[in-house]
Amino acid sequence: MRYVLAAAESTSIRGAADLLGVEPSSVSKAIRDFENRTGVGLFERGQFGTRLTEAGRQFIEQAVPAIRQIWQAIQCAEAAGRVETGRLRVGVITTLAGGFLRELLCRYEAAHAGVRLDIRDGGRQDHIRTIRAHQLDVGFFTGNGEVKGCNTVELWRERVHIALPRSHPLSRLEKLDWSQLVDEVFIVSRFGPGPEIRDYIVRRICDYSTYPMVEYHDVHQETLMHMVAMGKGITPVVEAWRGVTIRDLSLVPLSAEADIVPFSAVWSPANDNPSLQRLISFARELAKQTRADR
Repeated sequence: MRYVLAAAESTSIRGAADLLGVEPSSVSKAIRDFENRTGVGLFERGQFGTRLTEAGRQFIEQAVPAIRQIWQAIQCAEAAGRVETGRLRVGVITTLAGGFLRELLCRYEAAHAGVRLDIRDGGRQDHIRTIRAHQLDVGFFTGNGEVKGCNTVELWRERVHIALPRSHPLSRLEKLDWSQLVDEVFIVSRFGPGPEIRDYIVRRICDYSTYPMVEYHDVHQETLMHMVAMGKGITPVVEAWRGVTIRDLSLVPLSAEADIVPFSAVWSPANDNPSLQRLISFARELAKQTRADR
């Protein structure tokens, strides 16, 4: 095809050879072979040089747009392989107001402006299901345990805080213990990650004589935080929520080592999205830098 197009453009075999940097005999043979395979004479040859037949002219008119489209597709595929373009579907269960995850995504986006980040809220189980189905490229969750059928790498840790209304007596303390919270009313979202937060509260408070009061609400996390500020109850949140300013809301850290929770990236090993592989490399490097800075 390259030889045929060059000959059509140059109107001579020698001109096509000079254009391609090959011998004229190579151009003649390539064109002859192509005509034999298609059964169509594309060129008239004579003292005037080489010119297209009517069949050749029609062929070129239809072939050139198709070749340009194929070439564009090849260039797009190569750009995606170099992570210059593409789409990356990211599942999160925490706020992007601050912390490691926000920094990671901002850095990645700055380095790969052609990659569109599709960020989705949700619960852990829903995200894992869509990761396995290749409807989500990567999820960032609390915990560092093995996830069946997925790759997992722990990246960072955050201390759990208790969100309280500023009017609450405990909001004036520098740190809290769960024993100070046994009589409080906790509120959580019915949507993800609300059920996981409820399980966390139960694990940290519950014993044979104590069971926490936990209320579900049909709101998402941001609305829930405003409800806390209005005095409707209290709720645990991770440290990244310190980057959010909400009127009349206070965050007080829990003191126990058990209330420092790990966060991990989870993705399918069968996912060959080059944008995903680059994000994981970015995440590992940022995690390494973060640990070195401590």
